[in-house]
Amino acid sequence: MFDLPTDLPADLVPLSWLLGVWEGTGVIDYDTGDHHYTGEFAHRVSFSHDGGDHLNYAASAWLLDADDEGARTALVAETGFWKLSRPAGDDDAGPGLLPPRTARVARRTADDVEALRTDAGGFEIEAAIVHSDGISELYLGQVTGPRIDLATDAVVRPAGAKVYGSATRLYGLVDGHLLWAWDIAAVGGELASHASARLARAE
Repeated sequence: MFDLPTDLPADLVPLSWLLGVWEGTGVIDYDTGDHHYTGEFAHRVSFSHDGGDHLNYAASAWLLDADDEGARTALVAETGFWKLSRPAGDDDAGPGLLPPRTARVARRTADDVEALRTDAGGFEIEAAIVHSDGISELYLGQVTGPRIDLATDAVVRPAGAKVYGSATRLYGLVDGHLLWAWDIAAVGGELASHASARLARAE
């Protein structure tokens, strides 16, 4: 059984079902026209919070060797921040290290968060994710109950990175497991499914 932290900021309640460390396996299946990528991978994902209005995100994956049990090759790792979409105000720090403009920062309430609910019954969210190969993604999307739909609004990549145009991600809590699917348009391929996984809560 998983107990939610009692000090969870109101902004994080719609995302609270993600909290914890998740581990499991998934499959890669992506066709670029001149190459078909396939394989099974091990995956570890962590969602945590440090008292702010965002979730800290970290993920690592390892390609499993079908011919050598226990052998694995590190794939791209990710780190980032997930939060509800809302305009920044005088109570918020930033940009950079600029402190809030108000002398006393008011703690946001459940009513403040409820005012952000969309007509569809969910909340708009944003996720900023940086890959270990230098690619950065800004996702915009929606959390509705235990389901999240995201699509890239921007992708930035260094000159030496492989071509990566856009992506969508889907996360859902099903029977106590975190299921996700990731579609990409990359290295000459169209936007299509490239990886999916089923993860169990490890911590």
